Amino acid sequence: MKRIATAVAAVMVLSACGGDPLSNGGGNDPAPTDTIVVGSANFPESRLLAEIYAEALAGKGIKVSKKMNIGNRELYFKGVQDGSIDLIPEYSGVLLKHVNKEAPEVGSDEVYAALKKALPQGLIVLEKSSAEDKDAVVVTKQVAAQYSLKTIDDLVPYCKEFVFGGPPEFQNRPDGLPGLKAKYNCEFKEFKALDVGGPLTVAGLKDNTVQAADLFTTDYAIKANEFVVLEDPKNVFAAQNVLPLINEKKASQQVRDTLNAISKKLDTKTLLELNQKLAAPEKPEPDKVAKEWLASSGI
Repeated sequence: MKRIATAVAAVMVLSACGGDPLSNGGGNDPAPTDTIVVGSANFPESRLLAEIYAEALAGKGIKVSKKMNIGNRELYFKGVQDGSIDLIPEYSGVLLKHVNKEAPEVGSDEVYAALKKALPQGLIVLEKSSAEDKDAVVVTKQVAAQYSLKTIDDLVPYCKEFVFGGPPEFQNRPDGLPGLKAKYNCEFKEFKALDVGGPLTVAGLKDNTVQAADLFTTDYAIKANEFVVLEDPKNVFAAQNVLPLINEKKASQQVRDTLNAISKKLDTKTLLELNQKLAAPEKPEPDKVAKEWLASSGI
C-alpha cells in the first residue's frame, strides 16, 4: 500500500495525465473496451515499468492510455478490481500478501504459483521476470559499524532504541512492521511516516532522524550513500519478482506476447541500471528512459 506534500504532488502529476490519483484508485467507470489503461504506483520504478509496458504495447498498435502515480497498492488495486485500470506492474511477494495475508510462501517459484491461484477472478499475472526489487531494512554505514549490524537479527537488541522510517502503509502490511515483530520480535521506539523509498526516507537516514528505514533493494540511493541492507534470514520479505498484473479480458495473445517478452529481458541488473538513469542529475522523464531501453532491447 500520505503525506500532504506527496498527495499534492501526485495530484499535480495526474492532472497532467487527465485524472485524479485518489479517484483513479477505484470507483471510476470501466476502461474503454478498445483501450488498455496502464497504471502505476507512486514511486519512480513503478512509473518506469508502467511506461515500458505502455510504450511496448503502443508500438504494437494497441491503443493505450495511462493513469500514473496513483498511490499505494491499497489504492490502485481497487482500480484494477473495478476495471478502471487494466494493467499495472507488480511485485510477486507483496501482491501475494495483499490478496492473502497468511500466505507462507517465500521462494520465487512458490510465490508465483501461489499468487496465480490467489488472485480474484478476472485478474491474472503474466510471466514473471527475473528482476527482483524487495523491501529491505536499511541503515547507514556508520550505524551498521557502531552496532555491528549485518542482519535483522543483529538489529533486534536495539530495536527499542531506533526510530524507523518508511511509507505510512509499512506500519500495517504483514510484510512491514507486523512481520518484523512476528518473526524477529523487533518493535521500534517510534515509526516516522516518510515516503515510498524516496528523498524523505534517504534524508531521514542521512541526518539520523531515523536510524533504520524501508528502502527498495534496487534503489540507487543505497549505493550512492553507502547504505547497508540488512540480511533477512527469517524471510519477512518474500521473493519480489517484477511481473504484469492485468485484467484477463484485456490480455489478448498479442498483449501477452508483448509483456512476456519484456519479462524475459528484464533482470535485476537491468532494473538497477534503469533506476540509476532515473536518478541522474538531469532527472530524465520515465517515458524517455523506457523508450531508450525498449529500443536497445529489441522489443
